[in-house]
Amino acid sequence: MSADEREKFLAESRVGVLSIGRDGKAPLAVPVWYDYEPGGEVLIWMQRGSAKDRAIQAAGQLSLTVQHDNPPYRYVTVSGPVVDTSASPTEEQAYRIASRYVPEDEARRYVAGSLGLDSVLVRVRADRWLSTDHGK
Repeated sequence: MSADEREKFLAESRVGVLSIGRDGKAPLAVPVWYDYEPGGEVLIWMQRGSAKDRAIQAAGQLSLTVQHDNPPYRYVTVSGPVVDTSASPTEEQAYRIASRYVPEDEARRYVAGSLGLDSVLVRVRADRWLSTDHGK
C-alpha cells in the first residue's frame, strides 16, 4: 500500500490487535478500540492499571494491527513509541473512539458508564508501518 492508502485504511473503523513486548513472557496481544486520523497519533482508551496499561508502561512502545479479513486480504501494522499516558481521555475523545464501533446512543451510554478517574488515553506515534494489499 502507498502511504496514503495505509493511513486511510488505519483511519477506517476496524478493531485493532494491540501487541506489546514483555520481559520474560510472551508478547501481550489483545483486541482494542482505537482512533486515528491520517498524520496523527493512534489513540487508545483503557483502564489505568490493566494488563495492557502495565505492559505499555514497561515497554514504552507497541504495535497495532488492523485487517480486512475477506478477500482480497489487506492489513496495516503500525509500531511506535508511546508518547503520552498522563491523562484520561476527554469525554469527546472517549466518545469518538466508542462511536467508531457502536451506534451513537450506545456509544454515549458506554462513555457515561466507563469513563472515569482510572481511564487513560494512550497516545502512540506511528513511525513504523507494514502493510499488504493482496488485491494489487
